[in-house]
Amino acid sequence: MSTLPTPAPEALDHSGQLRRHIEQAIEAAGGWLSFATYMELTLYAPGLGYYAAGAGKFGASGDFVTAPEISSHFGRTLARQAEQVLSRTGGDILELGAGSGRLALDILGRLAEMNGLPGRYLILEVSPDLRQRQRDLFAAERPELLDRMVWLDRLPDRFNGLVLANEVLDALPVHLVRWGRAGIEERGVGLAGSELIWIDRAISTPLLKQGTLALPAQAPGYVSEINLAGPALIQTLADRLGQGLMLFLDYGFPRAEYYHPQRDGGTLMCHYRHHAHTDPFFLPGLQDITAHVDFTAIADAAQDAGMAVMGYSNQATFLINCGLLDGLGGLDPRSREYLQAMSGIQKLLQPTEMGELFKVLAIGKNVPGPLLGFSRGDRLHSL
Repeated sequence: MSTLPTPAPEALDHSGQLRRHIEQAIEAAGGWLSFATYMELTLYAPGLGYYAAGAGKFGASGDFVTAPEISSHFGRTLARQAEQVLSRTGGDILELGAGSGRLALDILGRLAEMNGLPGRYLILEVSPDLRQRQRDLFAAERPELLDRMVWLDRLPDRFNGLVLANEVLDALPVHLVRWGRAGIEERGVGLAGSELIWIDRAISTPLLKQGTLALPAQAPGYVSEINLAGPALIQTLADRLGQGLMLFLDYGFPRAEYYHPQRDGGTLMCHYRHHAHTDPFFLPGLQDITAHVDFTAIADAAQDAGMAVMGYSNQATFLINCGLLDGLGGLDPRSREYLQAMSGIQKLLQPTEMGELFKVLAIGKNVPGPLLGFSRGDRLHSL
């Protein structure tokens, strides 16, 4: 990892504190932690985890750039789908993990122009630092919308409207599994002296064992992920949703592509200062750890919870269906503003950027269709 940027001394000290916390957790557990527990600690340990501490994460000065930071047209386009849903269901918007707050700002700004503002825009945010940054953004740019904003510590008991999750599922802790000659084993984290190491052992958790039953056979040595937290989140949301739509935007594949024989190293990825690499043991607390989404598992969980899977497409198709390119209609093609807008839009749409890798999944309860974003190019058949 010598090619990665060197962190400041205070950042190294912060990572060292989390590292000691993880080592104590491994020792307390008898020398082995599931990778899901390790990932949860590195990302969410109170005051120490990547999302629970105060380091910058989004944009040019952070570790990665998300679609709302690439172009304001992303949120403004999502607003058209939001407006259609709210017109049919009433209720509010609930965003899970609002990041910098830019997506909320752009959606509400466009809805204000459309005279379609919801009564409330709820944000469930686990990071105190990000919550404050979101408040500051609205206070600086759209203070008149602050009275509609509500920050939550937990999911509401009942909710109607639109649930929005942009790059949320990929940040949920995943279990790692490895195909061996005697069957599938679980890959966890242990210690060898002061070094974090991989340790494989038999699967002892019934829920994880059940999760492996749907997976295809693979050659010995194949490693991949199982996300149990994603289906659990779907069930929890379904229990609370009276009428409305859940919209998930994330990078991932249907199950047949996710567990393709050639994807023998899995999809686990780490992001540090705009460098992507595959070592989750590097500087815990200073880097993001993600895994791609098995959208088939999420769709199955929705159906098991009594929900309707109402649409599935790549991001490019969804955004075009929602009128992304219409936002350029009032701009002079020769102007700098037009060229800057097109630069961001191309990143959202191009197959080599976000257009194909990112998918959009719509899950509804008591919502009449069809949905604007899936009017053409729906891929439900691929799930």
